[in-house]
Amino acid sequence: MATIDHVGTFDLDITLRDAGTDERISPTRRMIANAAIGVAPEDAYYATRELREAIDWVHACEPDGKKRLAGILATPCDDFQRCLYFCLAGRGVVRMLEDLEWLESLTLARAQTAVGLFRRMEPTIPLVNPYVAECPDGPLVDASAEFTEGPSWFLDADLTS
Repeated sequence: MATIDHVGTFDLDITLRDAGTDERISPTRRMIANAAIGVAPEDAYYATRELREAIDWVHACEPDGKKRLAGILATPCDDFQRCLYFCLAGRGVVRMLEDLEWLESLTLARAQTAVGLFRRMEPTIPLVNPYVAECPDGPLVDASAEFTEGPSWFLDADLTS
């Protein structure tokens, strides 16, 4: 079995891994921290921020809030934002916002760290994208059962490597 030497490289997911296993942190925060592992730092931050802002708009009764949130949840891209939303859905909007603000602060610090390491050309442990497809391959936020199964229904990334 080949091994990769990561001594001297920085693990951009370390704070997310720590938060995801810390029993002093709420289960929902542990879930969303774990959901962000492997997601590109800038993507994780901006996706979390966008989702939090949309939920905040709905909560504040902004005229376009519901449209914006529905648009995010129905967007044909990877399932990260939907994953975050459904980890928190049904738990109360204030708690959702607090948990997303918490994750937003973690992902912002992670993105800033990544930028600094990149500028200094310091090595980082390669991130492993948790999504096997760049688009959803199941139903989006829609009551219709008509959807096409995609790669994650047939391919398991853990079995193909």
